[in-house]
Amino acid sequence: MNFQIIFVLLGLVGMITALVLDKMRPGIVLLSIVILFMVAGILSPDEVIEGFSNKGMITVAMLFLVSEGVRQSGALGSVIKKMLPGSKATSVRRGLLQMLPSIAFFSSFLNNTPVVVIFAPIIKNWARKMKLPFTKFLIPLSYATILGGICTLIGTSTNLVVHGMILDAGKNMDPSAPYYDAYSGFSMFELGKVGVIICIVGIIYMLLFANKLLPDSRESKFDEDEEVESELHRVEVVLGSRFPGINKRLKDFNFKRHYGAEVKEIKHNGKAIVNGNLGEVVLREGDTLVLMADDAFVKTWGESSVFLMITNGNDPQEDKRMKHKKWFALALLVIMITGATIGELPFMKELLPGVKLDMFFFVSVTTVVMAWFKIFPAKKYTKYISWDILITIACAFAISKAMENSGFAALMASTIINMTDVLGPYGLLAVLFIMTNLFTELITNNAAAALAFPIAMSISQQLGVNPTPFFVVICIAASASFSTPIGYQTNLIVQTFGNYKFTDFVKFGFPLNIITLVLTVLLVPLFWSF
Repeated sequence: MNFQIIFVLLGLVGMITALVLDKMRPGIVLLSIVILFMVAGILSPDEVIEGFSNKGMITVAMLFLVSEGVRQSGALGSVIKKMLPGSKATSVRRGLLQMLPSIAFFSSFLNNTPVVVIFAPIIKNWARKMKLPFTKFLIPLSYATILGGICTLIGTSTNLVVHGMILDAGKNMDPSAPYYDAYSGFSMFELGKVGVIICIVGIIYMLLFANKLLPDSRESKFDEDEEVESELHRVEVVLGSRFPGINKRLKDFNFKRHYGAEVKEIKHNGKAIVNGNLGEVVLREGDTLVLMADDAFVKTWGESSVFLMITNGNDPQEDKRMKHKKWFALALLVIMITGATIGELPFMKELLPGVKLDMFFFVSVTTVVMAWFKIFPAKKYTKYISWDILITIACAFAISKAMENSGFAALMASTIINMTDVLGPYGLLAVLFIMTNLFTELITNNAAAALAFPIAMSISQQLGVNPTPFFVVICIAASASFSTPIGYQTNLIVQTFGNYKFTDFVKFGFPLNIITLVLTVLLVPLFWSF
């Protein structure tokens, strides 16, 4: 083990520790490690900034705007209202059956977070009206968006990150090299060969066990009290990463002065804190605050990135001025998906030989059209982009490169191969899945993909086998965050909004992790041979 390998190992351990402790945003943690590797000579300055110009990273940035356009058009809210059962005689299973397939479908093409932000309050209000525990529906909502996301190239940023890493690894490769075609990346629906099966089985699992394994509603004092006080109303907000009071005690952050509302309750890690203890609570991203606010609060802060979600107990009203934009936004989404699917077919390449009609092309066009037709407010476009996620993704490319340059990835690959020598390729896939999935549950999905990708590539190169099965496993494992609320932002949102405990995710989500592991290891080699 040389100096560079030891240095990278220590750097990665420090990065994982910092991410688990959640003292800083993931983007700045990864950027710090990247700069450290540059100072040590493991990365060149060009390699540090290479990820910021990666096509996959820029595609993710524009998909944030496409998702925001669809969200603001009101299309998703209209769909969820129509598919929820209207009869009070309905059951948990029937409600899940009608909502989960549609949720998974939308999440295959849109960013998961806006889907959950739109659907969660509507589903919670519907469950109350139907006299059903809303806790039976909110975790399945988050899981359905995750399952849908693994079905397409654009369903989750992780797929695009791995896709970008594959293209980056193959750009300097000799065309005569073994498995050169494996480095051309994924097509739009290639991951769906396995992803759709996993999604269907996952939905069946939730239909069978959600009512048994998820808790009954944990209504707190202010969940039950909907009365008006001095023309003030009950409002719930979920804190976003841009909330200025993150990591501050409530008593040190004057919420009423900033937002004109009074905090009555804080929901944190499945616990509801009220009355005298509020001032000592340290505010975290994903916390739900119950407020007493006037009518102006929702109008003023409804579109602010300070809060991930705002709900006043009523379903959002459709803006009649956006009615025509709703259908236009959906039409643009369909054109984008269709274009990206057929764009690289031979006849399209012959039709427009000088243009590369890939996902990047159609997402770029759709974003610009949405901006000019005011599907989303073009003057405010920067606030709809999660810059921390983009920095995390860009730095993930550099970290992956550092693992490769130092020899750390090759050493890890050799160790894993030696440990699983008797298990063969299936055993390697299982180990790679577990390793990637563990990182996802503890840190973030994109960071997990960055750690796993160079190891997977080294394993395939040392064995002289097709790397595609290993790349597909990384995509699925890095997204399959079911056992903890911290690995995926949608889990974090529904945790506090639904008053879930950490153990609720373990109890209901861990079996789904096992199901996903087994299906992935068994199915991947059937579609992509070694």
